Amino acid sequence: MLPILFLFLSLLLLPSSHAADFCVADLTGHLTPSGYECKEESSVTTDDFVFSGLGVPGNTSNIIKAAVTPAFVAQFPGVNGLGISAARLDLAPRGVIPLHTHPAASEFLVVTQGTICAGFISTANNVYYKTLKTGDSMLFPQGLLHFQVNGDGTKAMAIVSFSSPSPGLQITAFALFANNLPSALVETVTFLDDAEVKKLKKLLGGTG
Repeated sequence: MLPILFLFLSLLLLPSSHAADFCVADLTGHLTPSGYECKEESSVTTDDFVFSGLGVPGNTSNIIKAAVTPAFVAQFPGVNGLGISAARLDLAPRGVIPLHTHPAASEFLVVTQGTICAGFISTANNVYYKTLKTGDSMLFPQGLLHFQVNGDGTKAMAIVSFSSPSPGLQITAFALFANNLPSALVETVTFLDDAEVKKLKKLLGGTG
């Protein structure tokens, strides 16, 4: 019994290591599906765990009249490996976050100002949407197409959190019309006519 007790005490008295407590991203490296490599703990500071960007309004002077301020791992190294991140959404009157998907994360939205019509489409093509008022929240399951629209005459804002430090983003309209995929192919896969495809490509910066 005594040898077991001494072994237990010796393990308790070993120098502790905090390497598993966190893995602050070394942004000089490369992002991989499992995240960034960790910074040396000796170079980690409190600032790695603090992000002030969510308190700054985004610039909504653009084609969608909306702005997303991310607190993903690239902006907030402390979330690396922790399975979380966040962002701020600013929507001017009639602003829209177009149909998009986050391949690597589910999303949790909280409206902090104004009203936002938000929804998602399931893989069975069922639509779930609702106009949310200040204080309301909504979930968007991982990988599903979803959107947020401010149809009101006043600005709206929301804070969103994600189940990944790097949730990924693909906006459907930009994926289709902001690239160099030949228009004939886009017309085939979208059932749109040539004039409409070329109009959208011109609007969103695509070619082909």
